[in-house]
Amino acid sequence: MKPEIKRKVNEAVLFYNRYRSPESTATIIKIEDELIHIKFTGPFTSTCGINDWVEDLRYLAEDLGLKLELVEIREEEKPDYRIGVFRVVEDG
Repeated sequence: MKPEIKRKVNEAVLFYNRYRSPESTATIIKIEDELIHIKFTGPFTSTCGINDWVEDLRYLAEDLGLKLELVEIREEEKPDYRIGVFRVVEDG
C-alpha cells in the first residue's frame, strides 16, 4: 500500500481517537495488500449502534481525501472490542 495512504489512515485514526475516545478508541492492527484492519475498544461495545462507532472512521478518512469501504466488522471472542476491516476505494 502506498505510503501516502498509510499516512492518511494514521491521521484518520488520530482524529478518531481525539474526538471519540474514551468511548471508542481505534488502533491499527495491520495494513496489508488492499485491506486495513483496525481494532475498536471501549464501552461503546455494550451499547446500541455498535457499527456506527466503527463506520465513523470511514467518514474521518473521507475528510482527509481517502475513501474507504467498510468490508467487515468482526466481533472477537472478547465482547469488549471489534475489528473493522476497510478497503481503500479511492485516494484523492
